[in-house]
Amino acid sequence: MKKTNLKSEALFAEKSVWKAIFSLAIPSCITILIMVFYNLADMFFIGQLGSTAQVAAVSIVGPVFSLAVAVATMLGIGGSSVIASTAGSGKLEDARALGSLCFYTGIGLGLICAILMLLGGEPLLKLLGASEATKSYASEYLRMLALGAPMMILSTTLPALLRSDGAIKEGLLGNLLGTMLNIILDPVFIFTLDLGVSGAAIATVIGNTVSTIVYVTYIIRKGQILGLNPLLAIKNIKLLWRVMAIGMPNGISSILSGFASSFANNLLASYSVNAVAAMAAAGKVSMIISMLQMGICMGVAPMLAYNYGAGKIARLQEIIKKLSLLTVIVGTLSTLICILGRGELIGLFLKESSARRLGEELVVLLVLVSPLLGFYYLSTNFLQATGKAMLATIVSLLRQGIILMPALFLLERLLGVPGIGLAYPVADGLSVGVALILLLGQLATAKRQIEACNQQEVRT
Repeated sequence: MKKTNLKSEALFAEKSVWKAIFSLAIPSCITILIMVFYNLADMFFIGQLGSTAQVAAVSIVGPVFSLAVAVATMLGIGGSSVIASTAGSGKLEDARALGSLCFYTGIGLGLICAILMLLGGEPLLKLLGASEATKSYASEYLRMLALGAPMMILSTTLPALLRSDGAIKEGLLGNLLGTMLNIILDPVFIFTLDLGVSGAAIATVIGNTVSTIVYVTYIIRKGQILGLNPLLAIKNIKLLWRVMAIGMPNGISSILSGFASSFANNLLASYSVNAVAAMAAAGKVSMIISMLQMGICMGVAPMLAYNYGAGKIARLQEIIKKLSLLTVIVGTLSTLICILGRGELIGLFLKESSARRLGEELVVLLVLVSPLLGFYYLSTNFLQATGKAMLATIVSLLRQGIILMPALFLLERLLGVPGIGLAYPVADGLSVGVALILLLGQLATAKRQIEACNQQEVRT
């Protein structure tokens, strides 16, 4: 392959594996943690109002938020993997076209999401389990978030694309600025201006907009394999199917996560508003563990795709071994922190004593398999990096749909509210087992393919 001076090549192919992993994983994890705080900020400040109905309303709208995130991750992760793999094989012009294509597709899909949310808000909230106590709050929150849907999608898609360009710090900076602004504006809009849940949504939209401006500024001024050329995007629109296919597992995972959350909320609503709020708080706490492991694997995903595209099988194997070790260590430590500190963590969101106690019980159930979740994310990202979109999609379907939904239904009937909490580790454990088998199988296949390709090049 022709030698270039791209930042991505120096990072993905030349730096020592541990240094490269940490160079990619640390900023990605910080970005993920910022996203977690971003998501927690609304619920935290709304929780200070002492209204479990408003906390529950934020949770009810969560699946709609997951829909926008699904679109964004589909474009971001799919685009990042395809761009990195394309650059690794030396096709830089195609890589630039892909970057432009993802940007304008994000804007278009964001507008579609906004229109659908605004026009179908009332029946949608009813479907999601909104009750008379939460309906008005959920409607306010949804309406404001819908207006900012294009920025929400771009602020999630673009930092993933920046990783394929080697712009790790710039992606982190944009995320940090947007989150800090959201955290600063939340109390102003919620308390000072007395806007409640609407104020939280407005602060979120403003934060997303600022982050997007930072990312776009980098691409315009310093992008090496990224661009915003609309003509290039239109000319190469046929490449979009490849991005969507590779990103499909992430999109499906987010969509199914939203459906599962909605289904769980409907089950919990039959018990009490406190049950809905308790699960919402427990879910936010346990989310930290999975998001950290996801952040590690997502951060390194472009390097997996680049080395696969470049045919560097030995480096690819080393990356996977070290990533596996790192995710287990991080998963175990963060799980222990969540269990030992669950009282304080749940107390950040809930003030009512019975809701807090239930939230603490649910956290322990939700994190039972969390130390091993890294294998699930590593498998999904590796399958995407090697172009096995269908296998990656199957893994996503198992965890968030095929196993989780029936488990929620059956275990709720058997055990009540604790059964709903137990359904998640059951789905996690079975999905991790399947994901690990597919990971090892695809790694062996990739090795054979690359070795055969290298032998053919030697003969010719």
